[in-house]
Amino acid sequence: MSSDMPPVAKKVPTARTHHGDTVIDEYAWLFKKDDADTISYLEAENAYTQEATGHLKDLQEKVFQEIKARTQETDLSVPTRKGAWWYYSRTEEGKQYGIQCRVAADGDVPPAVTAGEPLPGEQVLLDGNELAGDSPFFALGTSAISPDGTMLAYSTDFSGDERFTLRFKDLRTGELLPDEIPGIFYGGAWSADGSTFFYTTIDEAWRPYRVHRHTLGSDEDVLVYQEDDERFWIGIGLTRSRRYLVLSAGSKITSEVRVLDAADPTGEFTVVRPRRTGVEYDLDHAGDRFLVLHNDGARNFELATAPLDDPGTWTPLIEHREDTRLLDVDAFKSHIVVHFRREGLTGIRILPGDGGEPYEIAFPEPLYDVAPSGNPEFETSRLRLGYTSMITPPSVYDYDLASRELILLKRRPVLGGYEPGDYEQFREWATAEDGTRVPISIVMRKGAERPAPTLLYGYGSYETSIDPYFSVARLSLLDRGFVFAVAHVRGGGEMGRGWYEDGKLTRKKNTFTDFVACARHLKAAGWSSRIIARGGSAGGLLMGAVANVAPEEFAGIVAEVPFVDALNTILDPSLPLTVIEWDEWGDPLHNPDVYAYMKSYSPYENIDGRPYPPILAITSLNDTRVLYHEPAKWIAKLRATAQGGPFLLKTEMGAGHGGRSGRYDAWREEAFALSWILDRAGVTE
Repeated sequence: MSSDMPPVAKKVPTARTHHGDTVIDEYAWLFKKDDADTISYLEAENAYTQEATGHLKDLQEKVFQEIKARTQETDLSVPTRKGAWWYYSRTEEGKQYGIQCRVAADGDVPPAVTAGEPLPGEQVLLDGNELAGDSPFFALGTSAISPDGTMLAYSTDFSGDERFTLRFKDLRTGELLPDEIPGIFYGGAWSADGSTFFYTTIDEAWRPYRVHRHTLGSDEDVLVYQEDDERFWIGIGLTRSRRYLVLSAGSKITSEVRVLDAADPTGEFTVVRPRRTGVEYDLDHAGDRFLVLHNDGARNFELATAPLDDPGTWTPLIEHREDTRLLDVDAFKSHIVVHFRREGLTGIRILPGDGGEPYEIAFPEPLYDVAPSGNPEFETSRLRLGYTSMITPPSVYDYDLASRELILLKRRPVLGGYEPGDYEQFREWATAEDGTRVPISIVMRKGAERPAPTLLYGYGSYETSIDPYFSVARLSLLDRGFVFAVAHVRGGGEMGRGWYEDGKLTRKKNTFTDFVACARHLKAAGWSSRIIARGGSAGGLLMGAVANVAPEEFAGIVAEVPFVDALNTILDPSLPLTVIEWDEWGDPLHNPDVYAYMKSYSPYENIDGRPYPPILAITSLNDTRVLYHEPAKWIAKLRATAQGGPFLLKTEMGAGHGGRSGRYDAWREEAFALSWILDRAGVTE
């Protein structure tokens, strides 16, 4: 099926009234996923998009081959020690999915690895390619080794709806146990003796709300905890020390943690501190005490200690600072590691267990992102770190705590002669409408002409930070003279908790005006000529909003799984995640002021007859987070109401929120988006 004319969505007026306001939604019928008319319409949209981008077929293939040629397809990760084993994953050329493996361990120094060569004595734990079989979609939700290293719990999803089936594998024999549990969520935790596994299940709104206890060999699982407050998600984990099970319940703004001795899996969990609205905290076990990271009277969080027998009594260890957001804490036998954010960059602080002076690890680049990574062992002389920048590929370091030396273990290979010195990264600051300075991260090829065509990326929700990061696929833009920039807008967490609070609820519009200010700054400062904007999920809401606020600033917009029907979704508590989201966006169902505010910026509600730039919306039929009907309705209304365009919709008919699952499939999807972006900038070579 193909068409050179865009599909016309039928109009079926549906009225809704809230707070005295009646709104007609003409495309609400697209919500009916199982309706033949809906599927036919989405397929017609796919055919039209294929036709409209047909002239880019050769460019798509060229960009795909560039991504493929720069990627070392047969590769092996740096092994990570847990107990008596080194664990790692590897990939093989021509295969979509990774292979999880292990070898016996001796000491803290990881074995040397050579790409393409399995380590001597390798034991394959899971081969994603064998598990996936012929399925067009495959994802792992859980992969957890028991503390003694003998059992593996893993879960699989073959549709993209994020409902997994849990299975258990005896690593001594390679045999699967008969135990099989469908319909579980991500994650899980073993008891100390490996006899029991705790897992979570979700309600009809896709909210993890129950923790269950499964004893291996048992036919009946026990419900351990049920969270009835619809604003709260729950999760279960085991501390690095393997001493405590930690059951966490959290909304967007409030936490409550329960702990249980992992040696007593049938015991009762103890509440650390009862939930109090606006207070968030997390806990780790550090020998004779707990460590608690919390924001009680400390907006950017403070680190406290608590007695094992009285975990609700907190004594400050690192007090609150206005210029430093504490992100996470990791407890080890001989030291504590704090992950923090300051002046828009992440950092690592070490607290020696011998009472020595705390210190921070220095890094040389002006823009970078660093975080603890792969440190499951409680007693270790090394700290594993992940590091990247906009020009430095993802790198794995071990930090030697005795010598204070950073040891580079691996830097992701980029084939084809990539040289970091051929590229430059910069930090700029735009000035928002209210005078706030907004950081922008920029990367370009040295010597590229300016002003240049620019891809400007943004997100700006949930305190999620888009830190400087490397991308192999991005090189296909940079090598064609593009500037790539990230607008670190309010609503994200780049500049601390206050940055987030200034871009949520009834201050959400700051997210959108910040992004527009960044686009205008890039043009005024001589960086950019034509700007194409890109964002996904909540960043897709940003894309829809800036299309309404300042369509003239953009030569094109790519919105991936975009949250563009925000008001209608947040008004419907029966939809997945809606009630949970009220702490982020407000509750328009019960609060008329929130309703009016959301209606004033929700992308679907605010399309008008002005000329809009070309827009490419990409979604997935089985997405459980941002339902496919949001971009489908948005594109239909743009076609019926706005000038300009064209407005294209591409729906992956067999995937979820993250798009297609196999790496080659994902590369082709990225090549499709990048070729459209290049075309919008007038750069085909």
